[in-house]
Amino acid sequence: MPELPELEAHAARLRAGWVGAVLTRFHPLSFTVMKTVDPDPNLATGRPLTDVGRRGKYLICDFDGIAFVVHLMQGGRLRTTPPAKGPKAPRGAQARWSFDGSDDWLLTEAGKERRVGVWVFDRRHGPSSAEAELFADLGPDAETLTAARLGERLRSRSGRLHNVLRDQRVIAGIGRRLANDLCHEAKLSPFVSTGRLTDDQVLAVHGALSHLVERDLAFETTQEELVNTAKRPTNVHRRMGDPCPNCGEAIREVTYASHVVNYCPTCQTGGRLLADNTTSKFLK
Repeated sequence: MPELPELEAHAARLRAGWVGAVLTRFHPLSFTVMKTVDPDPNLATGRPLTDVGRRGKYLICDFDGIAFVVHLMQGGRLRTTPPAKGPKAPRGAQARWSFDGSDDWLLTEAGKERRVGVWVFDRRHGPSSAEAELFADLGPDAETLTAARLGERLRSRSGRLHNVLRDQRVIAGIGRRLANDLCHEAKLSPFVSTGRLTDDQVLAVHGALSHLVERDLAFETTQEELVNTAKRPTNVHRRMGDPCPNCGEAIREVTYASHVVNYCPTCQTGGRLLADNTTSKFLK
């Protein structure tokens, strides 16, 4: 799933290429993609794109007061493509935005889950209460937090550090890859309890977050579109068996149904291996 650096860079690409372009048509291509029914998305037709922003893992595309909010989930991509030449939609297509004199945007999703979503909000007469409701449970964006505020957020929900970092209600924008690399960069066990973090450990997490966001943005700005996770820079994420970039120890993993936790025993857990089940005694 794209995380804050990828989406921040992608929002910048869309702003650079399309701000000022007039929307000529919005076409939902799947009955599951639309998450709102009011207002009518056709209200955006004939309006110029005025901004593309990001909140957490959501892209926000504002057409002079009519905002499309897009969540890509795990398999979604918002790509640019030449204007459609016929009625047949490409494989996996979920929605299309067409512009006057510019390439289209095409929202696609790999697989069959159909989890990507598009919301439409009317901002013309002030902040949208419906939009505020969508984001009500979303924590502050990770890159906006001071070290002190980050500590408050992490300690507010006791749990394993890797899990809490990915909890969008606590901190918005961090996913599996960043959580793995954050724990490694901070030299902390992914299973350390957030309720027991020391001030020095919080400072380590904050410094790691700043460095990794800077690293990832530097990479993402060289790309022309959102790329697969395998092509992005990483310290330990999905590098089971590879040497740790810091000490050379083989990277290990703990596998769950929905994600993998990667770590270096030497750098993060004092040489101990983390058990691969939730009932074992984990390193604290």
